[in-house]
This record gives sequence, structure tokens and C-alpha cells, in this order.
Amino acid sequence: QVQLVESGGGLVQAGGSLRLSCAASGSTSRINAMGWYRQAPGKQRDLVAALTMSGSTHYADSVKGRFTISRDNVKNTVYLQMNSLKPEDTAVYYCVARYDSGITRSGYPYWGQGTQVTVSS
Repeated sequence: QVQLVESGGGLVQAGGSLRLSCAASGSTSRINAMGWYRQAPGKQRDLVAALTMSGSTHYADSVKGRFTISRDNVKNTVYLQMNSLKPEDTAVYYCVARYDSGITRSGYPYWGQGTQVTVSS
């Protein structure tokens, strides 16, 4: 089992930046991939960014060039640096983790509680 705790959300003006953090605990040595989903009001949850422990990354087209996912293996923490934020980035952001392969495949079994990001225009 893996427990995920997000932090770093908040209110920011359009064009600003935020950095989300996700601290993992439990059976972290078995984690193969971690990532971030987001869900805006009335919309489905979408994968924003993900990375494998070997360093492969994936980004949704809507955030390429603006968001960067990274990890600190010592701290068992994954980060999402979000720059040039837009109002349409407003959503609850969830940290996810999985033991198996396929960073873009649905079915991440471990989820954090979510952190709200609000971008004002």
C-alpha cells in the first residue's frame, strides 16, 4: 500500500506559478510510476503529467511547455511545477501512483486526497 499526501495548491493570478508536492509513504520501493491528474468542475479527471522511476515522462498537450514533473527519490516526493498558469488550469489536482507499467494507462490504484488550484483571470 502507498499513501500520498499533496500540498502546494492555492489561488494565483493568470500567468503566475505554483509548485505542487506529493509525498509518498508506505511500500514506496515498489512504485513504478507517479503522476498528477486534475478534475475541473463538471469535467472528467484527466492525466496531466506522469513519470516513471527510470525517468520517462508524459505530459498532456494542454500543459506541455508550461508544467514540469520531477521527483526526489530520497524524499519519496514528486513535484509538479506549473508556470504560465491559465484560468482553464483551475481544478483539483490529485497525485497518483502505481506499481505496474504504463504511465499513461488508466487505472492508477493509489490516489491522494487532492489539492485545489485556482487561477484567476
